[in-house]
Amino acid sequence: MRYLGLALIVGMVVLALPYAQSQSKSSDARNSMLVIVLKDGQRRSFPMSDIERIEFATPATEASNVGQGRFLGKWRVGDGMGGFFEITLERDGIARKTLNAPHGTWVVADGEAQITWEDGWRDAIRKVGHSYQKVAYKPGSTFSDPPDHTASAESVERSPI
Repeated sequence: MRYLGLALIVGMVVLALPYAQSQSKSSDARNSMLVIVLKDGQRRSFPMSDIERIEFATPATEASNVGQGRFLGKWRVGDGMGGFFEITLERDGIARKTLNAPHGTWVVADGEAQITWEDGWRDAIRKVGHSYQKVAYKPGSTFSDPPDHTASAESVERSPI
């Protein structure tokens, strides 16, 4: 009987161990950091919980984005309040605008130009029917979240491919 009690306790510990390890791993994952070490030895750390995705891009891969050519150049877009401003999309993945934080980066994803501005706002320029729209997302949002607003977008100066 004494051995049966001991066997029961050992069995419970063995069964509980994988659960305890999985709980520890999920807690570790929430507290994990992404550490980037630069060539000069500097280290940059980012909490994994703050990272949406990691993108690896070079000028060569950015320039070869499928469909990038139709988005290159200047766009006249609505600001969501009845006004307009310009967005310029450059071949090297740089984006500029004439409103608020003027600098950002862009890529072609899901058939649309996706722009991330330095102030955290995101814009997408996408073809809808025979015309284009600018779709704006507040800081902290992703391109799959509901947009803050949608406005017209018109290419006004194409850049050569």
